[in-house]
Amino acid sequence: MPRATIPARAAVEVTPRPATDRAILIGTPETIPALRRQLEAAPGMVLPVGCLVLTEDGSVPDRAPGLAPVEGLDSLARARDGLGARIAVVCLPSSMWSQARRVRAELARAGIAERVVPPLAELLTRAPSPPHTGLATAPVLDFAALIGREPHAIDHERVGSLIQGRRVLITGAGGSIGSELARVVASYSPSLLVLMERSENALFEIDRRLGERFPGVPRRAVLHDVVEAESTRRLVADLAPDVVFHAAAHKHVPLMEDHPAHAITNNLLGTRAIADAAAAAGTQRFVMVSTDKAVNPTSVMGATKRLAELYVADLHARLRRGTRAGETPTCFSMVRFGNVLGSACSVLTIWAAQLAEGGPLTVTDPRMTRYFMTIPEAAALVAQAAAMSDPASDRAGVFVLDMGQPVRILDLAERFLRAHGVEPRLIPAGAPDTQPVSDALPTVGIHCTGIRPGEKLHEELAYSNEDLSPTDHPGIRAWRGGPDVATDMADAVDRLARVRSSTDRLAVLDALRRYTPTLSEPSSPLRKAV
Repeated sequence: MPRATIPARAAVEVTPRPATDRAILIGTPETIPALRRQLEAAPGMVLPVGCLVLTEDGSVPDRAPGLAPVEGLDSLARARDGLGARIAVVCLPSSMWSQARRVRAELARAGIAERVVPPLAELLTRAPSPPHTGLATAPVLDFAALIGREPHAIDHERVGSLIQGRRVLITGAGGSIGSELARVVASYSPSLLVLMERSENALFEIDRRLGERFPGVPRRAVLHDVVEAESTRRLVADLAPDVVFHAAAHKHVPLMEDHPAHAITNNLLGTRAIADAAAAAGTQRFVMVSTDKAVNPTSVMGATKRLAELYVADLHARLRRGTRAGETPTCFSMVRFGNVLGSACSVLTIWAAQLAEGGPLTVTDPRMTRYFMTIPEAAALVAQAAAMSDPASDRAGVFVLDMGQPVRILDLAERFLRAHGVEPRLIPAGAPDTQPVSDALPTVGIHCTGIRPGEKLHEELAYSNEDLSPTDHPGIRAWRGGPDVATDMADAVDRLARVRSSTDRLAVLDALRRYTPTLSEPSSPLRKAV
């Protein structure tokens, strides 16, 4: 098996390895034989001398013939000394991610370098890593394993009852969540799938991919910016969607600190435009994709998403106050979740580009934590939550996806590097990246750069005075309590619409803070050198 190469910076020197390393093989009764055949096809790379066989159900496996047995993970240090093994070649299926984490920890404790070889069946069936990683030799990353998460399943019958045979419109359809939502929706045979996106290239690409994968699904690609309220109203009236998923938004926290008017325009006014249009067209369900950053928002991005939530909730309530008997107005709901792995310009794509250049990887603060899930799981649960909203309720549904436990970003960076076959090394603030590497593995540094404007150390998914109740789906909780919308949202949105054209950034931030007092004090838009 050819050895992956990581471009190294001039300050990093990689010690040449001997021609053949004695290795312990770690895998299952199914993966070990295939792994041995692969290694036999690459003579001189490693010499298997021992074997640790694991099973998913904890049963006692058969011994691998011709290799010294390693009785358990706690025996690795003794096996290292007795067999002279310098490395372990690990081949475990992604379903055994929790055991793989323990294997990694025990190998590190025993001082044995780890090499990971994914099972051949998974390499042939799993979707490849995003093409924009910048690594010609990038391994196929198991995102769920990186964050230590078992994805929640979807209730196909319930979601199908919402989508099958219906006209579905998705805004921001070319984005990371929007495009995955489009794939989820297309799999349930809608009568029409409308892809609305303002980026020409992104719209072309998602339309092309859906045409290849779902040729029998009628679809329409609409190049349009939802911020344009009048044309949005006309378009939605013409398209007459039964369901609208609103995923269009600005999402980058530091960038929106510098451009608050753009965040107001896209996140708040764009939401108002498409929500009003859906209500006027008699759309049955409207689902706004929201974020954990909308809870007690300190950033401009979070503040504008919170105000968008409030507008949607207010519109839902207003429609019901003015509804005559027998009428069923649009049912509005919101779905909050944290960060998704693998989206465009997300942390993994940034790290992949940094790794391709030899490092170091950048982390803002070693204490920082975030909630993570994969894009496919997030999109599937958004569709699931949409099917759970109650049209008869006087309150708009607010659903919070089960993000599991928050992940420390530094831990994620370390797992990312080890998945690429290199050892992480924390670089103290202000120190140069010149530390020599170990004999066993090349190393790449992790540099802490400091918290950026608008960022929190730890995100929240619900307000302290909001009660989150379980639903009949284990991956989704519902907000059952909390205060009603006290702000006159029509007035607030009109005021912010007027100030968004101002060239005075501080004036825009002051207006925004009037309605979201938790917003952080403004910082200089100039970035300090790192």
